[in-house]
Amino acid sequence: MAGNGETKNPRPRAERARRFVRALPPLVIVGGIVFDLSTPAAYTASPMFSAAPLIAAPFFSMLTTLLTGIAAVLASVGLHIYNHTVDEIPALTESLTVFTVSALALLVNRVVRRSGERLASARVIAATAQKAVLPTPAERIGGLQVAARYEAAQADAFIGGDLFAVQDTPYGVRLVVGDVRGKGLDAVEAVAVVIGAFREAAEQEATLEGVAQRLERALAREGTRRDGLDAFEGFTTAVLAEIPRGAGLVRVVNRGHPEPLLLYADGSLALLEPSEAALPLGMGELAAWPDRADETPYPPGTTLLLYTDGLSEARDAEGAFYDPAERLSGRIFPGPEELLDAIVDDVRRYTGGGSTDDMALLAVSRPAAGQPERRRTMPVVP
Repeated sequence: MAGNGETKNPRPRAERARRFVRALPPLVIVGGIVFDLSTPAAYTASPMFSAAPLIAAPFFSMLTTLLTGIAAVLASVGLHIYNHTVDEIPALTESLTVFTVSALALLVNRVVRRSGERLASARVIAATAQKAVLPTPAERIGGLQVAARYEAAQADAFIGGDLFAVQDTPYGVRLVVGDVRGKGLDAVEAVAVVIGAFREAAEQEATLEGVAQRLERALAREGTRRDGLDAFEGFTTAVLAEIPRGAGLVRVVNRGHPEPLLLYADGSLALLEPSEAALPLGMGELAAWPDRADETPYPPGTTLLLYTDGLSEARDAEGAFYDPAERLSGRIFPGPEELLDAIVDDVRRYTGGGSTDDMALLAVSRPAAGQPERRRTMPVVP
């Protein structure tokens, strides 16, 4: 899925940078030795010997930092012995400076390692919270093949406001994809409210419009509980869909969210634009109107793709937005998991490394006759 915005994979560059950093401390020490031996005695390489352990401290283990400091001190003392200046006061001062800086480098290394351990612990907690809020959907629900993906914009940013859920109900398979305003724990709390209300309403409400109204009321209650800005401006863009059993159609209610796509078995696709524009969930006090579900044929071999604006607002180096319909048109995928894999890889190529916003993807396929089952894995957090 290469396009005009395709760029080279940045991973080889990152690996080269890591190798350079690993080699830098010994290179600095060797460079200091060469400098000292090739210059008059009045010139000293003490700053280079002092820099080596400081460079090692944030990137290497305590042992490596210690060995780097020892090597720097030995190089400094050894050169003074070689130059017959070891008994001079400047030589003593320089060696003592290298020793002191090496000791400080060990302290820096300890502080950095403790901070890294705290960050790693926070990341584990965040990942666990994210998985609890967005549980992995089954790969087959109501006879449909399902794949979902949550792609964080940054490797250490797990908590976000994007959401998805799939529910098998007496009325068919119902699903929701949404994007809560805001970030952090407040957004995750709102996500939990939306998903909890959706799962309850999906089982109880006879119509998809009724599910949307239940979500509206749930967010209104959440808004009154909050203080300040979130209570006044909190909202959630969302798409709700319903696939009745045996009906060969999909119903969609769109509340201010990017339009879903239907990808057909022949590579063509359709953009499911709402017949009437509607405000996001949680903004019902600004206007009142009845929700209306739009129906579209959903033949065997078709895949329904829902996504958040982290996909449609991803940009290339020139600032052009990623167009899912344009990028996917004419392409055929064996199943929903392969579709999501292709999208994630294509976005990374298009943006030169990844989107600047979190991205939630949900793909639901209606298998054609004789289509085999497909196994998959679903990383909620990359």
